[in-house]
Amino acid sequence: MLDSWVRYESDIGTFDNYFVYILASRKYGAIYIGVTRDLVRRVYTHREKIVPGFTGKYNIRQLVHFEQYAAPQDAIAREKQLKKWHRAWKIELIEQSNPEWRDLWEDIAHP
Repeated sequence: MLDSWVRYESDIGTFDNYFVYILASRKYGAIYIGVTRDLVRRVYTHREKIVPGFTGKYNIRQLVHFEQYAAPQDAIAREKQLKKWHRAWKIELIEQSNPEWRDLWEDIAHP
């Protein structure tokens, strides 16, 4: 398992990596946690509301945290772990690496 915020910009869109990500509607707003093989594509679908659901309903489109994993089972286990966490713990996790809750979309879409 790789630590939070360990990423290799050339690998963001490849299929040899798995990502757990957190999206938010705004600072301290609604939060969504997901897992994917293609972070850029998946965040784009949330941002553009391509698939109807929770993120579209609550305008959750800012990427505020992500973690990279080499194995799918590690990413899935981490996603399940984070979904069980108290909201305060999730906020603390986000603020450890992104205290301003900056939207990281540009970092991954245009490395």
